[in-house]
Amino acid sequence: MKTTPVKGTNDYMPKEAELRDYLQGEILRTYTSQGFRRIYTPILEDISNLEHSDGGDNLSLIFKVLKRGEKLASAIEKGDDLADMGLRYDLTLPLSRFYAEHNANLPIPFKVIQMDRVYRAERPQKGRSREFVQCDIDILGSNSINCEIELIHTTASALLNIGIKNFCIEINNRALLKKVLAFCGFDEKDFDSVCITFDKLDKIGADGVISELVSKGYNENAIKSFEKIVRKPPSTLAEVKLLTGECEEVSSIEKITTAIECLSKGKYEIKFNLSLVRGQGYYTGCVFEIKSADYHCSIGGGGRYDGLVGKFIGKDVPAVGFSIGFERIYSILAEKNVKIPHKPRLAVIYEDDNFVESMAFAEKQKESYDISLFACPKKLGKLLSCLEEDGFCAYVVIREGKEIKKLGKK
Repeated sequence: MKTTPVKGTNDYMPKEAELRDYLQGEILRTYTSQGFRRIYTPILEDISNLEHSDGGDNLSLIFKVLKRGEKLASAIEKGDDLADMGLRYDLTLPLSRFYAEHNANLPIPFKVIQMDRVYRAERPQKGRSREFVQCDIDILGSNSINCEIELIHTTASALLNIGIKNFCIEINNRALLKKVLAFCGFDEKDFDSVCITFDKLDKIGADGVISELVSKGYNENAIKSFEKIVRKPPSTLAEVKLLTGECEEVSSIEKITTAIECLSKGKYEIKFNLSLVRGQGYYTGCVFEIKSADYHCSIGGGGRYDGLVGKFIGKDVPAVGFSIGFERIYSILAEKNVKIPHKPRLAVIYEDDNFVESMAFAEKQKESYDISLFACPKKLGKLLSCLEEDGFCAYVVIREGKEIKKLGKK
C-alpha cells in the first residue's frame, strides 16, 4: 500500500489546513457581506454536459468515470462510449446546470457563491495540480454592466482582506476582439479559433501566434493585418476605436473602468488589455483577469457567459462570474509565512483521573483562549518545549483533582 497521495493531489498538515481554512473563511465572509449566497453542487457531472460546455482546452483534461457493471460490459461489447460521468473541471458548468434546474425558485438576479474542489487531468507540476479549490462568485439573470462592476470590486476586496496587495485587474471584451478580427479580414466562423490562438500570446510570443495562424490556413491578408496588432496590441480604447469606431463594447469597458477607478481608491488597478482572451469558449462579453505584480502570475479571472445556461433550457440567460485561483494565492501567502489572527492558545495538561475536571476547566476558558488538552507525560519539560515551539502562550497543569497550577506566560 502507498502512503503518498495520488500524483497531482496533496495532503495538508494541520498548520497548512489552518491557513487554508482561514483564507477561505475570509473570502467567504467578504462575499456574503456583499449579499452573495452559497450553494453546493456534486463533483460529478453527466459526461455529455461536460463535453458540450465550450470549456476550451479543459475539455481534453476531463477525468472520465467508467460505466459500472453490466452497462460497462455492454458498452465494451458494442464499442460504445465507456464513460457516462466525469469530474467537474470548473464550477461554471455545474452552476449553469443548477440554475437551469432550480431557476423557478431563485431570485433574479441570483448572486451566488461557490467554493469547492475541481479536477483536471493536468500534467502535475509546480502551480498545476489535478485537484484544486476555486472560489467563485456569479450573478445570473441580469445583463447590466453593474454586475461586472460588483463582481470585480467584491473579488478585489476579498484579495485585499487576505493580504494580497499590488495587483491589477485586466479587462477586455470578447465581442470587441471579434470586431477587431472582422476589421482584419477574418471570417466570422474562424473568430473563436483565432481567439484561442491569440490567447497563447504570453506563452508562445508573437512569432508563435502568427505561425499557428498560418498553419491553420487562414487568409494571408487577414493574418498580415492582424500581425500588426499581435506584435503591438492597442494599449488604449482610443486606439481600438480607430479600428472599430464607437461601439457598445468600448462604451461598456469605459464605464466599468471608470467605476472601478472610483471604487478602488487607489488600492488596486484596472486596465484595458486587448490581448486578454481567457481560454474557455463559453465567454461571450467582458472578460477579466487579475495579475499580481509581486508574483508575475494570474491569480483569478472570469467573464460574461450569456449562452451557457441556454444549452440546458433552450434560451439564453445573462450570466457573469469571477473566480479566485485559491491554490496560487495559498502558495503565495504560505511562502510569506502569513500569521493567522486568532485567540491566544492555552494548553490544559491533565492526569488520567482528572480528565473530566480538566474539560470543565477548559470550557470556562474558551472565551479567552483557543484550548487544547494533553495527557501529562512522564517528561513534562519536553511537552512544554513542544508546546512553546507550536505557538502556545500559556498552560495549566491539573493534578490530584484539587490542585490547579498555572504555568507559563499569558
